[in-house]
This record gives sequence, C-alpha cells and structure tokens, in this order.
Amino acid sequence: MALIQTSLIWVAYAVAIAILLAIASVFVFLYQTPRDRAASVTTVCIFTTSALLATVLLMPVDIALVSSTSLSSQGRKKDWATPNRVASIVYTLRIVYYTLYSLDALLCLIVVPFTYFWYEEKDEDAAEHGEQTLGQRFWGALKYTIAFILFVVIIFLVGFFVPVAKQANDDKRLDLDYFKHLLEENHGERALSFALGLLITIGTLIYVVYTGAGLALLPVALIKSAPSISAPSLAANTASELERNRERQRQLEGRNAGRDGGLDTRDRRELESLVREERTLIRRERLAAESSGEDRHWLIKAWIKVEAVFRPLKLLGGLILMVLSLFIFVSMLITGIDKAKNSICKAHCGYILGHINIFQPLNWIFVKSSKIFPIDYVLFLLLVLYFFSASVVGIATVGIRFLWITLFKIRKSRSSPQALLMATVMLTLIVLALNYSIAMVVAPQYATFGPQTFCDRAARHPGDQPDCSQDHSKIKPCTELADNPVAKDVCTPTVLSTFINRVTINFPFFGVVLFWAQFAFLGVYLIVFLTTLFRTPKLDQEQIDRDLEEDEEEGLLASTGRRFGATWQDITGRAAENNYGSTGVAGERS
Repeated sequence: MALIQTSLIWVAYAVAIAILLAIASVFVFLYQTPRDRAASVTTVCIFTTSALLATVLLMPVDIALVSSTSLSSQGRKKDWATPNRVASIVYTLRIVYYTLYSLDALLCLIVVPFTYFWYEEKDEDAAEHGEQTLGQRFWGALKYTIAFILFVVIIFLVGFFVPVAKQANDDKRLDLDYFKHLLEENHGERALSFALGLLITIGTLIYVVYTGAGLALLPVALIKSAPSISAPSLAANTASELERNRERQRQLEGRNAGRDGGLDTRDRRELESLVREERTLIRRERLAAESSGEDRHWLIKAWIKVEAVFRPLKLLGGLILMVLSLFIFVSMLITGIDKAKNSICKAHCGYILGHINIFQPLNWIFVKSSKIFPIDYVLFLLLVLYFFSASVVGIATVGIRFLWITLFKIRKSRSSPQALLMATVMLTLIVLALNYSIAMVVAPQYATFGPQTFCDRAARHPGDQPDCSQDHSKIKPCTELADNPVAKDVCTPTVLSTFINRVTINFPFFGVVLFWAQFAFLGVYLIVFLTTLFRTPKLDQEQIDRDLEEDEEEGLLASTGRRFGATWQDITGRAAENNYGSTGVAGERS
C-alpha cells in the first residue's frame, strides 16, 4: 500500500510536468516574433521555463510524501513508516531538490547567457560566404559567458568558506532539535544554501516589482481583453478609410497639377495631414491582419480562435481573480504580521515563526485539502500558475528595464529572442523567490508539516506509540516548537521548508531581506490595485501605441455590447454588415 501511494504521488508529479511542458511551449510560441525565431532560443526557453516550474511544483509532492508516513487522524506514524523508510523518502526528495535547484542555477547563470551571446554572434552574411564557422561563433559566445562562470564559482566558494551565523549558534531559543538540525550541515550544503539564498534574494527584488504589479493587473487584463471592435470589422473599416484617404490625396494632387507655385498653404497642410493619416491606417491594417491570425503560425491562429470563444467568460474570470488576489493579499498580510510579532528570534534567524498564532485562511484551506491527495496538488498547481501568469503580465506591462531605461519589450508575437531569454532569466529568479513566498508566507503550516499531527500524551508501554483514538483533544498539529519526544518521532518537516529555514537561519541577512520584501510586495500590489480602480491601465500600451499611435482609456465595463459583438465576429471571421462607425482616424486630422 505504501509503495502504491508513493508511486501515485510521483505519477501525479510526472503528469504535472507534462502539463507544464505544454504551458511553457505555448508561452514561448505566443511571445516570440515569427520573423526572428531561432531553434536554440526556443528550446532553451521552453526547457528552462519547464524546469523552474517543475521545481516549485515539487513542494506538494514533498508534502504528500512526508505526510503519507503518518496517520493524521490518530496523531501517530503508520506501521510501515520506520525511521529508515522515512529517512529514505527524505533522502530521495533531497536529491531531487538539489538536482532541480542546481539545474535552475546552471540554466539561469550559464546556459541562458551562453544562448544569448550565441544568438548575438550569428552573422548570416558571413556564414553564407563561409567566413564564420561554428567554432568561431562558439568561442565568441563562450568568451562573454566566462564572466558568468566566474560569478558562479565565486558565489559557491564564498558559500563554502563563509561561517554560519554566530548569533544563531549562541541563541538559547534555538536549542530545540528542529533548529539544531538546521545548523548541522556540511560545507557543500552550505555552499549550495548560500548560492541559492543569493539567487532567491535577487529574485525577490524582481518578484516584488513585477509579480506584485502583475497580480493586480492580471484580473484587469482579463476584464479589459475584449476589444471594442473585432478584427474583421477593423480591417473593413480601415480599408474603407484608406481608400477615401488616397482618393482625397489624388484629388489634391490633380487639382494643383500644373500650378507654377505648387500647392497653396491650405492644401499643403491638408495633404501633410492625409499622409500622416495614411501611415496610421497602414499600421492599423497590419495590426488587424495580425489580430486575425493571417500569415501567423498555426498555434497562434488556434490561440486567437480559443481566446475569441472564451472571451465572454473573461469578464467573470477577471472578477473572480480579482477576489482571489485580495484573498492572497489578506493571507500574506496576516502571516507577515504574525511573523513580525511572534517570531521566536526575529532577525537572528530570518523570522522563523515556530507556529501559527493568527488564523490564516489560505493556509487552512491547503492543510485541510492535503488530507485527500491530489486535491491540494491541483489547488497548488493553479496557485503557482496564477503567480506565474501574474509575473508574465507584470514583465509585459513594465518591460525589461535597468532603472528608468527600457531594455526590451515583451509583447505577444513581437518579442525578440534576446528579450525572450532575458524574460526567461527573470522568470527563473521570480520562481525561486516564489519558493520562499509560498512556503513561508502564503501557506507556512502546509509547506512545513502539511496535515501531520501528533498525540500529546505518553505511551502506555516503552517502545509503543501513544494512543489518542479515544481522546482527540490530545491530537495537536505538528509545529517547529513542539518540544515533545512523541512529536520528534512523528513529525517530519518537509525538505523544502528545512532547506529554506536553513538558508535564513545560517545567513540571517537573506532571511531579513526576504521577509521584509514580502511587505514591499504587498505595497506594490496595493498601489497598482488602487490605481486600477480610478484609472484603467493601458495593458497593451506598447503594441497599441507603437502600431496605432493612439491613446485609448476606457472604463472596465464600457462598451459591453460592442465587445460581445466583436467577439462573435472574431469567432466567425466575418465583419458585421452594419457600420460600427469611424475607426477614429478621421478625428485625428489636424
């Protein structure tokens, strides 16, 4: 029975990875530009995105495997869960975690930068004439990647030799076996802990800005995603406007043909205005063609059709996600206040809580659902994908920036390979930060012990497990502060929580930054959310402004009738017979 249960948990994880691979592929194909598609960039982005999502989705597997060793209803270990069997499960999980974390670090710091420079070194003209070989291109990319390799070596050497926090060693409040175990590690584990602690800290800074904004903007993006006019209608109206524009230009040129002085001042101004309008209409015509999927990859065309079919549900979905975002905000705020007020050693150990003192609703839902696998796994998968989607929306809205300078734009079907690789690195760091945020703030009890409980009473005979089957009031949830021999034998912390707590307790600086950054995350979310209540954000600002040079701000629920009409036309692919009115270009004439 134990083998079957363990196998089912790993099978569920394999199915989740297959789903993630499909999601990562769709994400890359949707955002990369068809003209500059490169096989190396596409492969690296898909593989990296899948690996980082597989890392964070290992958490419910960790919780399920550890929790499967105990009978939560009786507060004791199962008969088959001997110390050796439990140690074997924990060891397997540790190997998988270390492998995935090392792979993420390798991809983020070496493989993706090398791919970036490999693409930059490509010279098509030189390659056609035989002037650039693969060896030359490889060396050109490698010499720029050496700096990243040196950075990896340096952080691992620093982590290998840096001493553990002296304050944590001397703090008498950490005399419990749980905390002593966190301080007992070899130099190799310490090096990996330091390296990943540094990457998680860097990722948290990105997570605060982009995911915090995206969590507020994603629901609005769904609510406002339906256009006020469909692609077929836009194309038809634009063609009509363009024809009238060119006819007027021909009239002006014909009327002034043969004049010695050329066009008079009034006609010249009108002609210049018509030329500017023509350029805008041509760009609008191109956008309408792209929106309808013409000359696009079949996957893009299929996605456009699917989006049109489900567009009426986006309004309801956006409202639900807005409520979910507020629910997550409240849950994280409760945990943050609890940690700040009740942490056993505050900054000395990175604000480890010990046990929950204030009811936290999201954590409670996960703990209850974890009693029946895979309900919690499905909920956790949806939560992770929501945070991931919010991060993508945040990156697409804010852009890839260095301070106030925009380096790259992330837009559907318009992202350059360099931009896609940079976005992949940012998402990798953000997902590493998500590991801390979800495990320590969003659902701390669930991520540490799951539904595990222990029987808080003495055993009748030495070597036996205590019996609480007749007195359920003695069954207590497992916590880090459970200083009880029974709890020590029954409660098994998850590998992820042990690893993260090890990082924060051995390197308290990381713990302090990671903890207070959660409040910054909540602050960014609140500011952006309140802004959206009074001003509709231009979520597709760059695409619309760059192609149409127009600035449109609509209320969230404005033009509902026209939006649903546009949805039906996008599904059928035909423009409406009635005229929706001018496309708005005529009004731009000066």
